[in-house]
Amino acid sequence: MDIKGLDGLTVGEVQDEVRRGAKFVVFSYCMSFLIITLRRSSDVHFVRAGQSAFVASLPYTLLSLVIGWWGFPWGLVYTPMAVIQNLSGGTDVTLAVMEQLGPAPMRQGLPEVQVK
Repeated sequence: MDIKGLDGLTVGEVQDEVRRGAKFVVFSYCMSFLIITLRRSSDVHFVRAGQSAFVASLPYTLLSLVIGWWGFPWGLVYTPMAVIQNLSGGTDVTLAVMEQLGPAPMRQGLPEVQVK
């Protein structure tokens, strides 16, 4: 799985970031070629707490706005859907990614604490 924005963080560091509010998101984009319209998702992007997903969504939003409309009829349907989804922060896939990353290694000398 290719995740953009991890910058060499360990699993434990990623889990700490997620506890602080970071998330993993994917963005939609649409490409149309007259009678063929393709609707796709981006690679997963890691968005840190306090960081906006807007900047990461821009390439996919602009791609959809430029070449998404040109397919009939689905380009006219999928393009606004992709743009709205992206401008809303993308699709949050944090739970799925965290399940794949697995548990963090135990911190030496510190017990794991669960907050209920």
